[in-house]
Amino acid sequence: MSPSHLLILLAAGAGAGFASGLLGVGGGFVVVPVMYWVIVAMGITESTAIMTAFGTSLLVILPTAASGTCRHNRRGAVRWKAALVLGPCGLVGGLAGATLAAHLPGWALRTGFGGVVLAVAVWMGLGATSRLAREGAEPKDNRWLFSALGFPIGVVSGLTGLGGGALIVPALVMTLQFPMHLAIGTSTASIMFTGLGGIIGYVANGVGVTGLLPYSIGYVNLPIWLCLIAASVPMAQLGARAAHALPARQLRYVFVALMLYIGLKMIGVFSWLGLPV
Repeated sequence: MSPSHLLILLAAGAGAGFASGLLGVGGGFVVVPVMYWVIVAMGITESTAIMTAFGTSLLVILPTAASGTCRHNRRGAVRWKAALVLGPCGLVGGLAGATLAAHLPGWALRTGFGGVVLAVAVWMGLGATSRLAREGAEPKDNRWLFSALGFPIGVVSGLTGLGGGALIVPALVMTLQFPMHLAIGTSTASIMFTGLGGIIGYVANGVGVTGLLPYSIGYVNLPIWLCLIAASVPMAQLGARAAHALPARQLRYVFVALMLYIGLKMIGVFSWLGLPV
């Protein structure tokens, strides 16, 4: 790994950590494309590189989300009853998604996920959240809904290497009337579980695969992981602090903008237009 690769990974880790704490997402939308580029530049095939990026991204999520969860929990912004049902169901889904990803082409995974994220972003942007989730409203406490949401979100997490927060937050806001700050804190706690399921799947499906980077456990590369978490864990604290300093309405706008970017990036619109973003 060259010094330039190291600096790029540290910068990506910092961005992922801040996004995780600020918006309740895993930060995979930042680190996956960066890791993919770095791994391909190191001479690894594209198919192996994307799988390694997915698996390593999910391992980055665990300490990053734990750091952000501590900060949100101190502010009373984690509904543990929801996180401890939604999260473990997401773990099972994450394991299934990672196993499925090992047998599907990467372009199909990216395009499908991008379409879902764009649809949710448009729904939120058109005002669905303001109608369904009034600030100060009491969130719904429905374990069956938590379970029903957890598994498919976990599958998407495993398929894409993302923590699932980009779907958990709007699901809690639009379906269960969670205020935005509470949805972000609860999502941050939940993705520790969803990420774990995907990690198990990528490790198991990568055992015995040839052409991996040195010091890899399946599709998880430990040196790259260490570079990313060195910056992501402390930045998650700053992101969580910033989340509670922003008004909920502005936070929703930031989240919608983020989801639009994720969706367009995953579909490949920026690449078609020749835009380096």
